[in-house]
Amino acid sequence: MGTFRGTLAAVLVLQVILPATTARAGDQSGDGFTPRVEITPYIGYRMGGQFDVEDSAPDTSKSVDLQDSGDWGIDLGIYRDRASFYEILYSYQSAGLDSNDASLKGVDVSIQYLQVGGTLLFDDHESYVPYLSLTVGGTKFDAGSGYGSETKFSGSLGGGVRFPIGEHFAATLGVRGYLTVVNSDTQFFCTGSGSVNCLFRTTGSTFFQGEGLLGFTAVF
Repeated sequence: MGTFRGTLAAVLVLQVILPATTARAGDQSGDGFTPRVEITPYIGYRMGGQFDVEDSAPDTSKSVDLQDSGDWGIDLGIYRDRASFYEILYSYQSAGLDSNDASLKGVDVSIQYLQVGGTLLFDDHESYVPYLSLTVGGTKFDAGSGYGSETKFSGSLGGGVRFPIGEHFAATLGVRGYLTVVNSDTQFFCTGSGSVNCLFRTTGSTFFQGEGLLGFTAVF
């Protein structure tokens, strides 16, 4: 939970100090409307994600994939200038496990990303605007049903294209990859103390997911 608390604290700091920064940036523009804040709710489809599961044979393991599924999120931008803004990103997915193991059937894993970062807009075209986004923050894994949750450090890189609809709105089409850092031999979703009653353990050092998204952006 420490990572999520730290990320939430960063969000609160950004919300306090950045409006003054954006106001100063707005004063420097003399071409009419100057964007200050934007919000983009979106729906997407997320793929990837793999856990290692201890096998019955000693010192062996097998991998279990997270099923591909839909996700949703919301992205808040606080403009630094007309071509860039600070970003607060939240994304949520709930998916089952691709396994024939009876103990894993019916287990749904929720994965939440809460991150902060920034976006660059490449406003060189009249009909569309390419963008590039980079964020860092936390990933929270939760399997419910009495299993504990895990929170890890993560980052994401995204990009796509916006299609302006007038001065204050745009349709957003993009992709994003999430990389979560996990320690080798970390246990996930345990009941009680120790590692006896844990669903997964990881032998690698990263957990990767990718998504495609479609959003609607409102700029104020």
